[in-house]
Parts: sequence; C-alpha cells; structure tokens
Amino acid sequence: MAGRINDDDVKAVRDAVPIDAVVSEYLQLRNAGGGNLKGLCPFHDEKSPSFQVSPSKGLFHCFGCQEGGDTIAFVQKIDHLTFAEVVERLAAKAGITLRYEEGGYNPSHQRGERIRLVEAHKAAARFYVEQLDGPEAGIGRKFLAERGFDQAAAAHFGVGYSPAGWDHLTRYLRGKGFSDKELITSGLSQDGRRGPIDRFRGRLMWPISDTSGDVVGFGARKLRDDDNGPKYLNTPETSIYKKSQVLYGIDLAKKDIAKASRAVVVEGYTDVMACHLAGITTAIATCGTAFGGDHIKILRRLLMDNGSARVIFTFDGDAAGQKAALRAFEDDQKFAAETYIAIAPDGMDPCDLRLVKGDEAVRDLVEPRTPLFEFALRQIVARYDLETPAGRGAALDEAAPVVARIKNSSSQHEVAVQLAGMLGILDTQFVVKRVGQLARWARERGDQRGPAQPPSRGGRRDEQIQAPATPSGPALNLRSPAHRTERELLKLALQKPALVSPAFDAYGADEFTAPPYAAVRQCIAEAGGAELGVPETREYLVQVLDAAPNDTVRNLVTELAVEVFHGKTIDETYAGMQLVQVRLRAVDRRIDDVQGSLARLGSNVAPDHLAAAQNEVWVLQQYAQSLRNNGADAL
Repeated sequence: MAGRINDDDVKAVRDAVPIDAVVSEYLQLRNAGGGNLKGLCPFHDEKSPSFQVSPSKGLFHCFGCQEGGDTIAFVQKIDHLTFAEVVERLAAKAGITLRYEEGGYNPSHQRGERIRLVEAHKAAARFYVEQLDGPEAGIGRKFLAERGFDQAAAAHFGVGYSPAGWDHLTRYLRGKGFSDKELITSGLSQDGRRGPIDRFRGRLMWPISDTSGDVVGFGARKLRDDDNGPKYLNTPETSIYKKSQVLYGIDLAKKDIAKASRAVVVEGYTDVMACHLAGITTAIATCGTAFGGDHIKILRRLLMDNGSARVIFTFDGDAAGQKAALRAFEDDQKFAAETYIAIAPDGMDPCDLRLVKGDEAVRDLVEPRTPLFEFALRQIVARYDLETPAGRGAALDEAAPVVARIKNSSSQHEVAVQLAGMLGILDTQFVVKRVGQLARWARERGDQRGPAQPPSRGGRRDEQIQAPATPSGPALNLRSPAHRTERELLKLALQKPALVSPAFDAYGADEFTAPPYAAVRQCIAEAGGAELGVPETREYLVQVLDAAPNDTVRNLVTELAVEVFHGKTIDETYAGMQLVQVRLRAVDRRIDDVQGSLARLGSNVAPDHLAAAQNEVWVLQQYAQSLRNNGADAL
C-alpha cells in the first residue's frame, strides 16, 4: 500500500498545473468577465454555459448542477479517479516527483489502476510503432501506401503494427514491470492455455486517445486472409475504455473543432486520416459503435452550441450508411448546432475519395449542403407511394412525429412546410397543424412525468434558489436584502479577503440568517479566518474547502469563490457597506428579539431581568445608530 502523498507535493501540483489548461482538454472555454472563463458543463446537459472557471483561484463551479472544486476535484469527477491517481497524473505532466510519507517514493506497482493502465497503453503504442518498421510489417506498410498514407502520415497518427506471434507485446510489457493481471485488465492481453497472450496479433494498429490525449485503447485492422477474426477488432470495454464515450482523433481535432465551431463525423480510422491530410482537421470517428448520446456530449462541450456551430456527418451511400444517418438523426435534437449529411459520389468514403479525386474533393465533400433532418425525412418519404392519398397519409403519419421532435418552434414550422412539399400535400397548414398537435401531446406527456427545471445561466440566480440539503433552512431568496448582502460579504471573504479582514473574522455564524451561508462562515473560521487569505493565496481557499463538512457546503464555497460581484467597483468602500449591513441587520434582529421577549412576558418579568434587558436594548440601539452614522468606522 502506497504511503500518503506529501502535502507540500500536493500543493506544488496544484500550483504547477493551471486549472484552465486542464479543463480546456475537455471543453471549450470563453471569457466570462472578471477574469473568469465559462463553458458548457461536462457534468450535466445544458444549452447555455453555466460552468465557470477562475484561473486566479484555481477553482471551477457550475451554477446549474452545483458541482465545484479545484483542479484535482475536476479531474476526479470527470475521469472517475481517486485523489491519489489524479495527483500522480498531474504530477507526471508537470514533471514533479512525488514523495510519500510512509515508505519514500512510490514504486510502480503501487500506482493507481487507471494510471497503470494508461501507462501500459502508452508503452504498447510505442511498441507497435517500432514494429511497423520491421520486415514482418511490410504487409501493413503496403496497406497504408495503397490508401495514400506515407511514413509521415503513419507517424502523425501513431499507426503501428502488432506482430503475428502469440505473446510479443505481453513479454515486452512484462519487461517494463507490468503484471499479468494489469495486462489482462487493460485488454492488451487475454488468457491463453499457458498464460496471457497478445489480444492483437498480425494487425495494423491505431491508438485511440481520450480528450486529454491519454491512449486508452486500440483499433486493429485485419491484414491476412488466414486471420479468422473480424475485419476490425477493438479494445474490449475496460475501466478506461468505453467505446460509447470515445471518439477516434478527438485528441488531434479538439482545438480546431473549438476554434472553427465545426466537427466532421466520419466512419473509420482511415477516413479520419484522409480528412486531416486533406486539411479537414476537425474530423473524428466513432470506434466500432453508432454515434450516440455520449459522443454528442463530448462534441457539445467543444462546440459550445453557439449559433454558427456545424456538425457534418459523412456516411456511405449504401443502405448501412443511410441507416447510420437515421440513427444519428435520432439524437439530432440534443445539438443546438446545425447538423448536415454529406454522401460522396459513387458511395465512396473520404479515404477512397482522396485516392481517386484528391484532397480538394474531400474538402468539397464536407461543405454543408443537406440538412440531416431533410435527409432523414426523404428517407422516410421514399418508402411510400406518394401518387395515392393513402400513401401520402401513411408517409405523413411516420414523418410528422420526426418533425415534431424539433424543439425550436420556428424551425419546426419551417420544416413542416418543407414536409408538405415533399409529400405533395397542397394544404400546407394541415401538415403544420398535425406536427404542432403531435408536439403539444409530447410536451403534455413530458409535463405529466415532471419536467426538469432549467439550469441557471450564470452567477446571478433566479428568484428562488433551493438551499443545500444540509444545513437545513429556508430557500435562499436573493430578493431578500439580507440574503443578498450576506452572499456578497462571503464572496468578499473568499475572493478578496484583504478588503474585509480582520473585521470579518469577528463576525459569528449566527450573524448570517441563511443556514447555508452560516455553514460557509463556519468553514472560513475553521480554516483560520479571512486573515489567512492575506496576501491572497490558493492555499487559503483549499483550506476553506477542506473544512467543509460535506459536498453540499463544499460546492457552495466554490460557487461563492467564482461568482461575480453585484457591485461595479469592488473596493474598501463596497466591502465596508456589506460588513455594516450584515452587522446592522444582526443588531436589529437582536433588538427585536429582546423587545419581543419582554412584550410576551408583560408584567410577569422580574425587575432585575427587565432592567438588564432594557439596558441591552439601549446599548444595541446606540451601536446601531453609530453604524448608520459612521459606517465601517463603527465596527
């Protein structure tokens, strides 16, 4: 069992790896103002970006689903890793050697499972690339050359070759210190009669990477007639490779996808290569499975779903390609981007098209022409005899529900009019009304199931925000001046502690009327107070987060640490106003409590108790008046 990672090393990793650089490996970020960045949240579906990153504080927070934390927490959540695994991964990227409190440096067999599996794949990728230069791999080099790929192209995409023997890779990885169990778990080896043997043998190999660039699997192409396996063989499902959640080429294409707000979805590894070499550097492909919801999530985070975003699907013109296109349309409405389909002449895929007609033909192929909805509708309509009323009616019955799924009402109306034209129905309004009726029924069914509430769109919440599950208390209401001021004061204490320290540290948790805010105040106190944040350091926020009793409070801390201020000028005057208002309301509440208690007791109150209470009220009233007259100077 590995020892605990040295605290100073953890801090060094946090400081060395910018959170915006890490998050940008998974989604596109844009300027959100105030030094923050924003993007579409990777932890829940949303149309408008409510996910914010604060590079200066090293924190992220989503105002929609309330997920938040630092760089380490982000990677933990998105890649499902342990704390130690994330620190080890980030340390490796930053070139930091970690120390362990029990037993010195961490030996390789004690590393986290994901780290080990990724390292095994990285070593395997190098091994396969080296094998491509050998005599046995001549058949693989010939395959590539016949498809227009030279040695430089193979090197760019990391294409390699797996030897035809039983255990070449297995023995190689054993020599690198990997155990048989790790090799089986990784999917690189499989059980044989006398122990582990290579899963891939005598095949051309494409490394499959995740969005962060880690190799997590392989795609293997059959080369020999005596190979009885499938034409393409992929890595089996493992803890790091799930085919429904990976896109081949995403590591190479992600920056250009984000920059151009455009993605081209092709069918195979060689098609991705052909597109990239032709200048279409936004091309990606699925890995042995249909394009689905998880793939859409990956692309949406990069495309940001802005109005100019485009997704172009290229499919073969045969029946299988048409079926694939229709499957893609099933998920079309999960994109805010416009989706198109491109089918090459003579049913050629991009790889064949490049060979026959050159790079320009590939670039011309993926220029958006046919909207995916139009292609899908024409595929449906083509199955019916439109010369007869019965045929037109049957085609409408199948096509109308497809149009009804279009969420944008103006687009839905426009497509319904086009459908009427395809069907040859002169009464356009009849088709429009039919589609509208189906859409209403679908919404009503959804209402009965209980629609999900739309996420908040930014730092300022809607009228009512539910308080965290713990600590208990009423809903936070930002129309309440008290809640609004308490929130601003806590944001100051977290983001600009120098403006409120040391006065803030004298405030008790009972001065915050909202229980969630009182819990955050308690976290700051347990971390050492706002004074700990002067001068401002990331370590201060880390200690506040560590003091949080649960994820609910921890998420509220990150929310307040990245949320923009309401004021235009955030200075000592603004900070003083928040300090005074919170304290003044606390004083007024105490006065009301004492006077209410006396009123309830009436003549039954003891004389000495009455005198003490009246004196307390007088002192509090004087203090309140001083706060009103002198502001922060009276604190």
